[in-house]
Amino acid sequence: MQIETQIRPADPRAEKAGYVLAATCDLNGCFRGKRVEATSLDKILKSGIRMPMSSIGVDIWGTDVFANSLTLDQGDLDGICEPTERGPIPLAWTGTPSQFVPMWMRAETGEPFLGDPRRVLAEVFARYRAAGLTPVVATEVEFYLINPIFARATPLSPPSPGHAAAKDTIYSLEELAEVGSFLDDVYEMAAACGVEVDAATSESGPSQYEFNLMHGPDPLRIADNTVFFKQIVRNMARKHGFAATFMAKPYPDQSGSGLHVHFSIVDTEGRNVFDNGGPEGTEIMRQAVAGLIEAMPASTALFAPHQNSFRRLCPDSLAPTTAAWGYENRTAAIRIPGGPSVARRIEHRVAGVDANPYLVIAAILSAALDGIERKAEPPAPTQGNTYASDAKLLPTTWPSALDVFEQSDVARRILPDRLIELFVAGKRQELAVFNRDISDLEYATYLHIV
Repeated sequence: MQIETQIRPADPRAEKAGYVLAATCDLNGCFRGKRVEATSLDKILKSGIRMPMSSIGVDIWGTDVFANSLTLDQGDLDGICEPTERGPIPLAWTGTPSQFVPMWMRAETGEPFLGDPRRVLAEVFARYRAAGLTPVVATEVEFYLINPIFARATPLSPPSPGHAAAKDTIYSLEELAEVGSFLDDVYEMAAACGVEVDAATSESGPSQYEFNLMHGPDPLRIADNTVFFKQIVRNMARKHGFAATFMAKPYPDQSGSGLHVHFSIVDTEGRNVFDNGGPEGTEIMRQAVAGLIEAMPASTALFAPHQNSFRRLCPDSLAPTTAAWGYENRTAAIRIPGGPSVARRIEHRVAGVDANPYLVIAAILSAALDGIERKAEPPAPTQGNTYASDAKLLPTTWPSALDVFEQSDVARRILPDRLIELFVAGKRQELAVFNRDISDLEYATYLHIV
């Protein structure tokens, strides 16, 4: 369900609110839930709502996935959706003030449902806290603004002649100025939602933009902010007469859109455990890198979860194709940015913006902690063009990524079996639909020739 909202700063418990939307985030990063009258708000906040547990694992079109164990084998039983600690968010919909209540799911018996992506991230966060560590996380969200009247992605205005080479628009102040009122509204709406936003930049594609969301010591809040922010962008684009797309690769000849994740780890004294006072970082940082490198092939299915995702992960694109790392190297999947040592951190560059932020952050943080706990050793850092290196290749197709994810011992070491089962079943159902389709290119190539 896409939440079409116009968010205003208001008392989230305002009596004038006409209705409440209560929803969980499914494995695809889509909200699914119910609309109830505003008079039921207190009941929702106290008791939650009931929804089928299988609703978390539906496919991208919202169709039940019968290959998982929830839908038929367990009788499609209900789970309990409870409000998250975020609480109600004030909304206005077509002039009627309303509220959105973010939810997450547990079993009837009280245990967290580890098919819920937010619950999975919470379990990873709990492991960090048990170890006396706190991950400090930030995300970078890229997207395209497009003309909404076309079925295919179409730029708001024709790109300049030099744009095909993507040399003349990155960090363009002119492109930012062209959509200045849209950017202003995004910042205003985000502030009303409690979503902390930092810088906005123009990226290399036509009408492609990136927002940096503020870092923080609560990965659940950062993932919430990222999911909410995508909805904010969609709805503000609609308000201004265009559309926003979070496809990983909407144009075959232009840059893809990524969801880059930055993180450091602090100890109980608030010290960054990656900081050794110099540019190389600590042994703990390298152990975290080792865990990320080892888990990366198995985790690719989460970072590239759709048919379109793998069009972004191609050579010479600044999107990674190998499990490599390096210092200040944007061709690598793992980049250690420069700057003051106190801010030493890891940038994970594999995920597309079409991925579920809860699952992306959970997979990254869990793999890093696994490397730290095992005192793993990373390969040597790469320098220069990692596409030409001998680093291990990431899966290159959607089916191969799903196979590796399902069969990998590493994936089952860092993530719950329930999550892997539901995710793979849903994606294989989607894959089967794509495999049955006959594309326009196939007809144009074969219909009158072979």
